[in-house]
Amino acid sequence: MEIIGAFAALIAILVALLSTSLFLDKLAVFSSHGRFVTLDGLRGYLAFFVFLHHSYIWYNYIHSNVWALPASRLFVHFGQIGVALFFMITGFLFFNKLLEGRARGIDWLRLYVSRFLRLAPLYLISMVVLFLIVWALTRNEPAQPIGKIMVDGLKWIGFRVLGAPDLNGLLGTRYIHAGVTWTLPYEWFFYFFLPFVALIVGSRPPIKYLCLAAIALYVFDAYGYSRSFGWLFLGGMGAAVLVRYERFTYFAVSKFATCLIVGCLAWSVGNYPTIYDGGVPRLLLIAAFCLISGGNSIFGLLKLKVSRAMGEMAYSIYLLHGVLLFVVFRFVFSGASANELTPLQYWGVIVLTTPVLMVICGLTFRFIERPAMRSVDTLTHWIRAQKKGRLDREELN
Repeated sequence: MEIIGAFAALIAILVALLSTSLFLDKLAVFSSHGRFVTLDGLRGYLAFFVFLHHSYIWYNYIHSNVWALPASRLFVHFGQIGVALFFMITGFLFFNKLLEGRARGIDWLRLYVSRFLRLAPLYLISMVVLFLIVWALTRNEPAQPIGKIMVDGLKWIGFRVLGAPDLNGLLGTRYIHAGVTWTLPYEWFFYFFLPFVALIVGSRPPIKYLCLAAIALYVFDAYGYSRSFGWLFLGGMGAAVLVRYERFTYFAVSKFATCLIVGCLAWSVGNYPTIYDGGVPRLLLIAAFCLISGGNSIFGLLKLKVSRAMGEMAYSIYLLHGVLLFVVFRFVFSGASANELTPLQYWGVIVLTTPVLMVICGLTFRFIERPAMRSVDTLTHWIRAQKKGRLDREELN
């Protein structure tokens, strides 16, 4: 299973790149000027690695009905490194905004509008799909009280910050998304904590945003969220400081730095069962990320147009791949026929599913994500206009 899976993973990555290249001109690949191009190219691979991670988990799930980490260390790291580097990218980009904002100021309203429009539209579409799947699987079962269904549904719609309960008695509802939505509350909490971070670096956020941060901190502690993931965001923030030094960026793009990145990742995968197995794999991962954020493209791979295009679709790939896997193995294949798949046949299905995933994600980026992102300024101006109009009416009264 491991040898077949590793070979299939390589084929799937190549198929994903080929599929993306076919509609490359339909995606917005931004200019390399003024952007962290290597991070743009990295995101798509990270999301696809999470897809491969859950593909391995699904093989065991359909055979044992147990959702557990892959037996293969490589596939464990596919998922954990993918998520860890996503958190680091978030820490890097937004701490960089705060550092730059010390001189020119930070538009906090626009920042939060941009985050909402970046995450919410596609997430809400995925929630509609989730609710439809739950309805399809439970429509012939006794329904739970409507009040409970509504409360549980609202918890899901709220980025599961307040929990991710099973809907209408469907055990393992979270597996419809392959459980990936657990990371979204941590993303939101980081955004809400930014005013506190801004204070530390010398900015002075408006009081209302500091109050928002305080409320978020209370919810974070009250609902028992783990602080152990903080090192990932801090690693990204540290990288945002390093890239400001010319000596570091000069070293980061060297061939030796490329070898260091490959060595750090290979050492972590080869010697540690998980990236959370002590401090060494964490430090190795942070070191690799710092070099990539400093401009290392890993032999030019991360600067390819197709890599950056796949990076544009990263959120769609991350959020929707679990739904596609669920549909394939619960609806396309019946439980019995899925159980009968050999490892070779199973990975053949995954490879054939890959272009379907890429096409779906290309469409969702083109028609859901990109229009929403382009509406940030419009919505920000509208909110300000509404606020100004309200204040004007209060003055007249």
